[in-house]
Amino acid sequence: MIIYLHGFRSSPASIKASALGARMRALGLGAAWWCEQLPVAPRAAIELAEAQIARCRDAGVAPTVVGSSLGGYYATWLAERHALRAVLVNPAVVAPLELEAYVGRQENMYTGESFDFTRDHIEQLRALEVAEITHPERYWLMVETGDEVLDYRHAVEKYDGARQTVLDGGDHSFTRWNHYLDEIIRFAGLQS
Repeated sequence: MIIYLHGFRSSPASIKASALGARMRALGLGAAWWCEQLPVAPRAAIELAEAQIARCRDAGVAPTVVGSSLGGYYATWLAERHALRAVLVNPAVVAPLELEAYVGRQENMYTGESFDFTRDHIEQLRALEVAEITHPERYWLMVETGDEVLDYRHAVEKYDGARQTVLDGGDHSFTRWNHYLDEIIRFAGLQS
């Protein structure tokens, strides 16, 4: 099972989520794909993901979390708490600081829905901070050096010892995403 966590102001309709979900369905793995609209409140987003993790565990399945940007921040916390594998794509490493500038009225890039991002949300993010990962072998970091939103070097440092794919150029969307879909599915243990 892959649990996909989209980024801030994003949705399951994002390019990365759509491409990975479509590839899994094409391989007959649609039942092993979970990607839902995450609530704006970090605590609620984590609760939604943890409910799916619990369903997987009840079914005897060890899910892999795949997180993009803020979803990568969430995925790190979930991977540490639940001993899961995680794929992190241009992850937000210090989300409370990186998202400070976004406090106020925001709009979802895919749905057009407006929402308020508050100081309380920043504090909820602080509560989810993982100072240091404990099992680097469970992680795969994917970054592009041309990320215009986040400094990829912070992620390279934080996930030291993990599998790392660091590509020159690109941007925050991770432009070469489609080249890695099958490899991500293999990393999740869904194909050999």
